[in-house]
Amino acid sequence: QVQLLESGGGSVQPGGSLRLSCAASEKIFSFSVMGWYRQAPGNQRELVATIRGSGIPNYADSVKGRFTISRDNAENTVYLQMNSLKPEDTAVYYCNVKWGASYNYWGQGTQVTVSS
Repeated sequence: QVQLLESGGGSVQPGGSLRLSCAASEKIFSFSVMGWYRQAPGNQRELVATIRGSGIPNYADSVKGRFTISRDNAENTVYLQMNSLKPEDTAVYYCNVKWGASYNYWGQGTQVTVSS
């Protein structure tokens, strides 16, 4: 079973930047969809961004223009570059990899806190 390990979370002031990484324990096929979701206290988990093996990204409206998702298929890793961070970006960020109807893997999450 694929295990996903997130890193790069932390605390930052508004307007700051963080870069999240998610490394898979096994090879991730290029046709998979990799992405990031987040969940703030009291809220539902929501999509932040996804990226196909071809490199086509999809972003939540709330992060468009500020976040950039990328992946390195050779390293089985997906990244999330977060710029111009806002307090409302505060959440636990979860890495996700999925393909087909039966394969859907989640990381344990990494905390991102944006505050003064």
